[in-house]
Amino acid sequence: MGSEADAAEMTGPLLAGAPSAVEAMPPWREQLTVRGVVVSAILGVLFCLITHKLNLTVGIIPSLNVAAGLLAYFLVRTWTAALNMFGVVSKPFTKQENTVIQTCVVACYGLATSGGFGSYMLAMDQKTYELIGTDYPGNRAADVKNPSLSWMIGFMFVVSFLGIFILVALRKVMVLNYKLTYPRGTATAMFINSVHTATRDELVEKQVSCLGKYLSGSFLWHCFKWFFSGVGDSCGFDNFPSLGLVAFKNT
Repeated sequence: MGSEADAAEMTGPLLAGAPSAVEAMPPWREQLTVRGVVVSAILGVLFCLITHKLNLTVGIIPSLNVAAGLLAYFLVRTWTAALNMFGVVSKPFTKQENTVIQTCVVACYGLATSGGFGSYMLAMDQKTYELIGTDYPGNRAADVKNPSLSWMIGFMFVVSFLGIFILVALRKVMVLNYKLTYPRGTATAMFINSVHTATRDELVEKQVSCLGKYLSGSFLWHCFKWFFSGVGDSCGFDNFPSLGLVAFKNT
């Protein structure tokens, strides 16, 4: 049985900070930075590749919100540490900037998910129409839409505006009025708050360092196993570009 103080702490809001440690909100120019845009672009491309790979193999896309926030923190802190080694003083990395980067990365891989690249987008071309069979019921030539940048870019813009026309309108009802606590958003917010707490800088550095070591070790071990797994020629660098040269040969 816990004490009454523990019970009061457990029933309090999850994201509430200490009353005496209220931080001033930095201006938007310090939240949207050049380094943030660069890191967002790098992580956005990486997460889009992961999303496409999962779309075409498993078909289930897990939540990558916390991973986006973690990698954003790791890359920016590495960026600032490298600049400090050369005597270049950079602005401190704030939780608001981390949130902006995480939001951009989630928007990138969310667009890759909802854009239909792993489902209906590639299933509407002429080759798929012929493979199914021209006499198959419901398979009509009028429904063929071959992929082209001219219409796909416009379609992606329409899909990306979903958050503006729908989610922003629902924000007042779901978040402000009903005060719903969404698991993914809450977990991401708690993670960003924890790694940007000034009193835990030393602990955070140890956690990130430990994570980087084990992540590097796991990656190198899987690269080593890659050469010795599979049947015949199904492994190795000859089959590495699963979304590049190999996909190009099958078009």
